[in-house]
Amino acid sequence: MLTFKNFNITDWLSFYRIVAAPFLIVLIWIDARLLFSWLLLVSYCTDAIDGYIARKLKMISVRGSQLDSFGDQLTFITGLLGLYVFETNFIKENWAIIVLAFVPYIAQMLVAYFKYGKATAFHTYLAKFSAIIQSIFILWALFFNPEYVLFYSMIAIGVIETIEEIVLIFMYDNWISDVKSIFWALKDKRR
Repeated sequence: MLTFKNFNITDWLSFYRIVAAPFLIVLIWIDARLLFSWLLLVSYCTDAIDGYIARKLKMISVRGSQLDSFGDQLTFITGLLGLYVFETNFIKENWAIIVLAFVPYIAQMLVAYFKYGKATAFHTYLAKFSAIIQSIFILWALFFNPEYVLFYSMIAIGVIETIEEIVLIFMYDNWISDVKSIFWALKDKRR
């Protein structure tokens, strides 16, 4: 049973993203693009600082890692949904590239669930960089217009990051969090 009294500040930042997702969806539904964009920015900011705070205050935990990953996934999906609704023409014009980028992502999720019974929480450097590029692209598109340089960068880095995650899944027999890269994993004694 989930008990909130044991949550620390970083857990609450991740939990915010989980709770914010349905509210963001309501904002999409009522066509409140500007408010949606600002609150999505807040969600991205909580994602940017929760890991840093956890490391600085030594509050790293498996629960925190899982909350962070779940919050990240919900925020990403909500951001994409907003992008789809508010920039439908852009999505329709680029649907083939978007689908090609999602194939490795879906494969990675399936392999993780098959092997570990849950999503990964490696939090690699490449995953963090990919999340930054994704959030910049999505926010830029929502506040201004979709920018193709950002779009193609997001797709390329996202695919490379997903391939790294798949390799890491095969490198670790048991679920583990906080693996910085393939090169870092080669030296990791937890393997």
